[in-house]
Amino acid sequence: MFKTPQKRRMGTAISAGLLIFTIAGCTSAPTTTMNATQMVEALARQGLPVTLTVTYTASNDPNKLLGKPNGYTSKASFTDERVDATKVPGAKQGDVSLGGSVEVFATAGDAEVRANLLKESAEKVPTLAEYSYVKGPVVVRVSKELMPMDAQEYEGALGKLVK
Repeated sequence: MFKTPQKRRMGTAISAGLLIFTIAGCTSAPTTTMNATQMVEALARQGLPVTLTVTYTASNDPNKLLGKPNGYTSKASFTDERVDATKVPGAKQGDVSLGGSVEVFATAGDAEVRANLLKESAEKVPTLAEYSYVKGPVVVRVSKELMPMDAQEYEGALGKLVK
């Protein structure tokens, strides 16, 4: 039996839809179930010399992004013992310059937008420069006081924590 052109088109559309659904299901974006505080603790377990300093809330978030649309769902800061605090005058507890911070977003896309914004800000104002690493919905910001090799350890650890 011959199919009508309409039935052939419908069959082709259904097949294409199933193919897209199958491919989308196989290529999920990296994600995590950890919040920012848990992520800092996990970085320490990965062997990084970090100490949790601040777990942010909506009332003490300096960027006022916590819980906002496209903002992070959690944020925590840490110190890195390799940063010499005497070389960072005026820094206060929670400043990225003393170690870093972790920001966890609802989506990987929101994390990418944030990382790009941080990069653009640093290009315009060099004193804002820092290392930043993104994997899935997580942005890890790291002090520019660290040597590049030391800062890259965060990228490796992040890759192991966000799958």
